[in-house]
Amino acid sequence: MVKYLSNTLDATFGALADPTRRSILERLIAGEASVTSLAEPFDMSLPAVSKHLRVLEKAGLLTQEKDGRVRRCRMDAGPMKEASDWVGRYRIFWEEQLDSLADYIEQMQSEEREKEDNPDDAAGNGI
Repeated sequence: MVKYLSNTLDATFGALADPTRRSILERLIAGEASVTSLAEPFDMSLPAVSKHLRVLEKAGLLTQEKDGRVRRCRMDAGPMKEASDWVGRYRIFWEEQLDSLADYIEQMQSEEREKEDNPDDAAGNGI
């Protein structure tokens, strides 16, 4: 199970690492699209776009169906949920770290206010 999850995460993050593939997925949020329409905004050949689509398909982020001569693509966000859950575990860690930092800053500010309120104590002249 762990190895399977690791392979899925590796494929998902690998696919999402490329800005062209992320852009393709963004366009597919609105619904399915043909390979030709997905390729339009990019300054690359149709075979190059098809390679990006294969990477997304291999990662499970995209499905392709052939409708006559037209290949239609549809996004599958399932693997992104797994990636989001994985990142979410680290979000909890960082929130705890930031909470600890906020507590420390608050303590330091409180100590500074005390020094300002009692300047004789801060200067060491508490005679």
